[in-house]
Amino acid sequence: MHAAPRRLDVDSPRGAYPIHIGAGLVADGTALVDAVRGRHALIVTDAHVAPLYLPVLDATLRRLRPDLRIGTLVLPPGESEKTLDRWREAVEALASLGATRDATLIALGGGVIGDLAGFAAACWMRGIDVVQVPTTLLAMVDSSVGGKTAVDLPAGKNLVGAFHPPSAVIADTSTLATLPPRELRAGLAEVVKYGAIFDARFLDWIEPNAAALLAGEPGVTAEAVERSCAYKAAVVARDPFERGDRALLNFGHTFGHAIETEQGYAGATGGLVHGEAVAVGMMLAARLSAAVGRASVADADRLERLLGSLELPTRIPSGLDPGALLDRMRLDKKADASGLRFILWDGIGQGRIVRDVPESLVVEVLAAR
Repeated sequence: MHAAPRRLDVDSPRGAYPIHIGAGLVADGTALVDAVRGRHALIVTDAHVAPLYLPVLDATLRRLRPDLRIGTLVLPPGESEKTLDRWREAVEALASLGATRDATLIALGGGVIGDLAGFAAACWMRGIDVVQVPTTLLAMVDSSVGGKTAVDLPAGKNLVGAFHPPSAVIADTSTLATLPPRELRAGLAEVVKYGAIFDARFLDWIEPNAAALLAGEPGVTAEAVERSCAYKAAVVARDPFERGDRALLNFGHTFGHAIETEQGYAGATGGLVHGEAVAVGMMLAARLSAAVGRASVADADRLERLLGSLELPTRIPSGLDPGALLDRMRLDKKADASGLRFILWDGIGQGRIVRDVPESLVVEVLAAR
């Protein structure tokens, strides 16, 4: 018997939308079909997720909405596939389906699928509904919520995209049972981020629950998802287009994205996956905060211990040049005309947007091993 689903509501410029959190939500389908308005639905997923969850999602839609015309697009997995070419496949699949302006695109998968499919939905007929059905912890607690959609370029991550909030998020926590341990750990990096920038008490909760989170215990995991989504929902409602406080959610990402880009998005072939890169990036941000005198070294040490207990990396992979990483950061979306902008902290739970950090200090932190 599954526990009762949890629900949060997120305000957005396109209207409020629900986040449903619980086990068995895809098979049940009630929340899913409530978010599908028209006669067309395109399911976009990847080759890892499709064998596991596409049949049950498709069957649920056909059972509850027999009038629905359903198309599917199965893409290769991995960050390296989050490209304009794959985006083109998604919009061409919408064209083949004959999708009208009240069609719904259903993004079934992790952050790559959510970002790419969401961007396709943002562009088709200038914007159709997208329902996010995240199947990774990272996507449940971060990328599926808030409406940031994008694809990557060789020059950098997420450089082509749009703000396009979903019509619903269906976080079926039972899908985490098939998540590889590495991907579960990567998602925990984003969970830690919320405590690091918003609420030290959340880190106080994560620390004694680290083993349970690593084991994927359902009750603890569902609470982590709900609390993380609540933090994100609150900041997204205040700042839907990332003109202020929402940038705090990028704690660790300026460094992390530079690492991912410099490694050629090679998480599947020896590089860091996104959550791992964010874990390293958070450590670099914490060390830089100490270097500029904003926070104590003790806070950075505490973060390093926590990430280590969650079996996440905390050091830059060998072979990456600090100067090359700095060049990548200059093209990051968080940079502007005045130069690099970092998300640092004044201590645990006190994230800050900081400009005018001397590049010499940044290189010094990058060079430390």
